[in-house]
Amino acid sequence: MRKFILASALAATLVPASAMAQSRGEVRHDNREIRQDRRDLHDAQWRGDRRDIRDARRDIRDDRQERREDWRDFRRAHPDVYRGRAYVGPRAGWRYRPVTIGYRFDPVFYGQRYWIDPVRYHLRPAAAGLRWIRYGNDVLLVNVRTGRVIEVNNGFFY
Repeated sequence: MRKFILASALAATLVPASAMAQSRGEVRHDNREIRQDRRDLHDAQWRGDRRDIRDARRDIRDDRQERREDWRDFRRAHPDVYRGRAYVGPRAGWRYRPVTIGYRFDPVFYGQRYWIDPVRYHLRPAAAGLRWIRYGNDVLLVNVRTGRVIEVNNGFFY
């Protein structure tokens, strides 16, 4: 009887977590809303109405916050996706050091072996000449021509 109660309690906690996960269609919808809000902001700036500008900026901020919360819910609902294999550095004796935007990597650190699929991890698509790479448990957006870090997501993997 105790096992049955524990199993039902576990199932009750897991069902809402999977319901919170965001589908690709919802991600597209959220991105579409943000683009529309940016257009509204541009129109308000063109017209010069301060109240409309303030409202449009608030809408963009709220939609971005909602998108972040949805991504966090997806991450909580799918922890197995963010539990990758152990990171192996490119050289013997390599040690992890935190990096910031503007840091320059050697090409061995952003080779194909370290590329991350942005769709799988719900990251924004990388523009031409940029790649998402794994560095330790972090995910970095790197310019592959120069080796410069464009964006840093610390503690991305568990």
